[in-house]
Amino acid sequence: MKVRKAVLPVAGFGTRFLPATKSSSKEMLPLVDKPLIHYAVEDAIDAGIEQIIFITGRGKRAIEDYFDISFELEFHLKFQGKDELVEQMRKISDMADFVYIRQKEPKGLGHAVLRAKDVVGDEPFAVILADDVIQNGKSGTKQLTEVFDRYNCSVVGLEEVNPDDVSSYGIVSGVEIESGVFKLDKFVEKPKKEEAPSNLAIIGRYIFTPSIFEELEKTKPGAKGEIQLTDAISSLSKREVIYGKIIEGKRFDCGNKLGFLKATVEFALHDENLKDEFEKYLKEVVKC
Repeated sequence: MKVRKAVLPVAGFGTRFLPATKSSSKEMLPLVDKPLIHYAVEDAIDAGIEQIIFITGRGKRAIEDYFDISFELEFHLKFQGKDELVEQMRKISDMADFVYIRQKEPKGLGHAVLRAKDVVGDEPFAVILADDVIQNGKSGTKQLTEVFDRYNCSVVGLEEVNPDDVSSYGIVSGVEIESGVFKLDKFVEKPKKEEAPSNLAIIGRYIFTPSIFEELEKTKPGAKGEIQLTDAISSLSKREVIYGKIIEGKRFDCGNKLGFLKATVEFALHDENLKDEFEKYLKEVVKC
């Protein structure tokens, strides 16, 4: 069955970016000239996703407005003769079918995904975390759907991380069945370096069969009252095969300030209208 739907959890408070996120959603922070959430939706569209399900919370109205039609803006641009910009703005709202579901309380990533159960229904779906921006000609989600199409099982995106950093990730291990694709057998949430089964970390791209919802419903909240998605994946692995795919491309963790700044520089250097002047500026800064 084709993966047609993607769940994008965007209900977090973005506390690492306070005070910037006090009144504005973290996902709306601009990476050059597009917000982070736009890149996440593009990641889904590249994989053939038709419906985007946002799991939102208080203060996330800007995301809904961004993917809606803005008659006032379009009228203003058209009046100024900027027809090309009008077309560009309209393409944003035409990218996919958008659905919005509220997560009333911050109960973790697993709970956010579970909120999409009724809309997803009985079909496979993607989960995309906007914090992880992947720079590649082929989106991270498309790379996973290609594996799903071959095996018809859940697939999680992986990255090899520094062993000193494993305590910041959900870590997995398994048998490599083809280049960069693993049949997984162990899942550990944020282990100590000496207890990690490998340095293969789960990053913000997933494809799930609908069976994940049953596991999420059974998963007990952790110490912070949150339902961990990794716990549900581990439970699902006891009844279904789960694969992992090392995502090709450069990943930027835009959930923290340094990662966001690195992404801004890299994307600016790849922008045809900016790269020459920006590179010149960076060289001048480095000389100082």
